[in-house]
Amino acid sequence: MKGDRVEIVIDAGSGTTRTYDVVATRAGRRVETVHGRGVVEVSEVTRGGTTVRTARFLANRVLALVEHPAADVPVAEEITPALRSA
Repeated sequence: MKGDRVEIVIDAGSGTTRTYDVVATRAGRRVETVHGRGVVEVSEVTRGGTTVRTARFLANRVLALVEHPAADVPVAEEITPALRSA
């Protein structure tokens, strides 16, 4: 869903880190994360399953992988009641 975001923090060597973000940029797209065989792959995918863009990282370099899902339903405090006239 638009607004889905995955943040990847990797070890860039010499004690430094780099942060990458993969974001679902349009409505109907989602971000999928797959890991296996020493590689972490984060992809932006359309409704039909076509991959739009992919980021690949060596698993032993990944320090953190944080998924930020988009809000499906507004929170109660964000909903403003409709005013009715009598």
